[in-house]
Amino acid sequence: MNHFELFDLPQQFTLDAADLQQRYRQLQQAMHPDRFASSGEREKLRAVQRTAQLNDAYQTLRKPLSRAEYILTLRGIDIRHEQQTISDPEFLMAQMEWRERLEEVAASNDLLADIGRAEKDLLEQTAALQSELEQLLEQPTDSANDAATEVVRKLKFMHKLRNELERLEEQAY
Repeated sequence: MNHFELFDLPQQFTLDAADLQQRYRQLQQAMHPDRFASSGEREKLRAVQRTAQLNDAYQTLRKPLSRAEYILTLRGIDIRHEQQTISDPEFLMAQMEWRERLEEVAASNDLLADIGRAEKDLLEQTAALQSELEQLLEQPTDSANDAATEVVRKLKFMHKLRNELERLEEQAY
């Protein structure tokens, strides 16, 4: 049973986060190991395993990037642990520009304001990529899957940038 089937949801990128959370809580209550405390050891073990699977499925589906990776995995493309680089020359240039910008932000006299501006720009670019990804994942074709895979790689980079900005922000305090 895949994660979408576990939650009785359609296999699609766009999900209602509140609905997912509600389904998770309902399943969590039904599967919780404490409900099987008076059962045999085998049933207790199965309850623990089902709860672990439920938690893993929820963590995967609640985050757009991991949800996209999971959908691609279901389509036979596993990029969750790959180290392949992005081949889009424009995006490679944008990566270099972002790296330079982070260096400038780190050396800034107005660190928090510069972090805020960088975060705003990063969120805008990330939202545009997520929108593109959503459209691509609606098309279960090989070419759309390949393009979606490239967008996921780009989003991974954007998430790394976000983490670096958060570290800079923590250092500012």
